Amino acid sequence: MRILVTGSCGFIGSHLVEKLVKLNHKVKAFTFYNARGNNGWIDSIDSKILKNVELISGDIRDYNFLEKHTRNVDVIYNLAALIGIPYSYNSPQSYIDTNINGTYNILQSAKQNNVSKIFIISTSEVYGTAQQVPIKESHSMNAQSPYAATKIGADQLALSFYRSYKLPVIILRPFNTYGPRQSARAVIPTIISQLLNNNKILKIGNLSTTRDFTYVDDTVEAFALALKKNIFGEVVNIGNRFEISIKDILNIFKNDFGYDFKILVDKKRIRSKKSEVFRLLASDLKARKLLNWKPRYNGIGGFKKGLEKTIEWFDNPDNLRLYNSNIYNI
Repeated sequence: MRILVTGSCGFIGSHLVEKLVKLNHKVKAFTFYNARGNNGWIDSIDSKILKNVELISGDIRDYNFLEKHTRNVDVIYNLAALIGIPYSYNSPQSYIDTNINGTYNILQSAKQNNVSKIFIISTSEVYGTAQQVPIKESHSMNAQSPYAATKIGADQLALSFYRSYKLPVIILRPFNTYGPRQSARAVIPTIISQLLNNNKILKIGNLSTTRDFTYVDDTVEAFALALKKNIFGEVVNIGNRFEISIKDILNIFKNDFGYDFKILVDKKRIRSKKSEVFRLLASDLKARKLLNWKPRYNGIGGFKKGLEKTIEWFDNPDNLRLYNSNIYNI
């Protein structure tokens, strides 16, 4: 298949590009244009894989650009988004422009060019703090940040195109993905990077929040499995049905990996009470049923194995050098 991946310069997008090329698809990778000519994490993947990727730099806020480059494309995975929650408090308009208007441009271009399958990549943040657990796809939407509000808007816009125009849209909603290449705005890379810098006092935000973490290989495996399914109009959670608090993650670093440190709760890293999502725990029933997906890194054992691989990646000097120089680590 001829597949377009937007947001391919980022954490999950770069892993997805690798996965799709290994599955022998023809991949066109959109990266966000910058004057340095930096293609983000795409630049770090194996050259044997990269030679089979068509790289295009641009901006999904530009409809003409998208309409041109979605011609002769069978499938679109839209991962292009502004995702940093704290920054969305300061610049909500930019999130509207990218996450909502950019998604509109994707949908309209796909409609114009008769794309056969469009995956809109959502986020568990759209649910807000869990009202019922595990969280099913029918759970109410509750935007607790401008970022979450724009992702809800993008998802609903996509579903409206399915219902109004029969556009073949599928929404994949990953919970908290972690692994190599993830930016330090996320909690696990924040912990690892401080430890590898020999910090004895770790600056951390809220310790009591719980999240459902999925290792990145499992997330992109779910995305790839969805490619085989014609489940148009569906919303599918990609989660582990496993939750753990930030405090318990820190205990794993101490007790299982032998790191010695103290914790400093940094008020700058804590969201306001009404904006903080305190609990996320996914129902994986739909993913198992519709995608035939089961995470390999599941439960507490799988989580520790994924953490170990993530630490190993960050501890490689070459990876760390690329990480520190990557302008997309925001």
